[in-house]
Amino acid sequence: MSQVPAAPKLKRAALAAASRLFGPRLSRHGESLLLSERAALDLAIARSGRPRPRADTVTFLIPLVSPDHVSDWGSVVRRLGQTLQSLRDQGNPNWRAVICCQTEPPLPRDSRITHLPFDDPTPGNDKWRKLAALCEHLPAVATTPGYVMSFDADDLLRQGTVAEMLDRQAPGGYLVRAGYVMDAATGAIALADAPSLRAPLRKPFWKLCGSCAALFHDPALPESRSFLRAMTQHEHRMFPYLASLARQRLTPLARPSVLYVLNHGENFGARRGRVGFKTRFVQRYRITDPAQLKGISRDFPTP
Repeated sequence: MSQVPAAPKLKRAALAAASRLFGPRLSRHGESLLLSERAALDLAIARSGRPRPRADTVTFLIPLVSPDHVSDWGSVVRRLGQTLQSLRDQGNPNWRAVICCQTEPPLPRDSRITHLPFDDPTPGNDKWRKLAALCEHLPAVATTPGYVMSFDADDLLRQGTVAEMLDRQAPGGYLVRAGYVMDAATGAIALADAPSLRAPLRKPFWKLCGSCAALFHDPALPESRSFLRAMTQHEHRMFPYLASLARQRLTPLARPSVLYVLNHGENFGARRGRVGFKTRFVQRYRITDPAQLKGISRDFPTP
């Protein structure tokens, strides 16, 4: 299973408009719909008129690369440890994380952190097959309503983010519009955020990193898990569109909430030769203010 291609932008706009005008029930019968688009419309239908229960937890789904696909498994394990530490540093303890990998890595003694074995021998990149397995595993871990967020094993979550999600109770979920990108080769850190007058070409974080969306999940609705499974088979730039199509519009988090570390040697993007423009992005929007850098160091584990 490989990553599912994104729908063309014009087609997305047409389907979104049709859903608004005619409703999801009539819009779901198009022959050209992607599985994810159909799953989004099915979820919108299932949720229609149903009271939205309160979210009481955040579940992080973490696909971890196989030791056979990397040159330095020890480095992968160390970065995973930092990712998990950023979760354990959260002031609100109501979260859980599931790590899916062929080999169980060393994990901290924390009942909120579990390993999901993966034994699919299909050759090639298995990230999306692992995400599918994690979504299928949701009934075993996400037994009450909450938010579900796919999260890369080398990204870091800002202290206080779980508390913000559960305090604000955004109906559809959250989008990481603002976040940090760090070049491990130089130590430089840049802010990714919506374009502004001072930075008209800057990109929001969700266009750069997959750890960017936490969607509300109601385990009482099978359509919710089906949608999450279908959505996570796409690249992250599709997430806001699909969430909106499912009538789960994403609310931006209040602060830069994720730190994405690139050029550490084992990035997924590096294995596909796709981090060059991100390196240039860090150089262009590098943060130099000492106070800002001190705040980042305070709110995230040191990569």
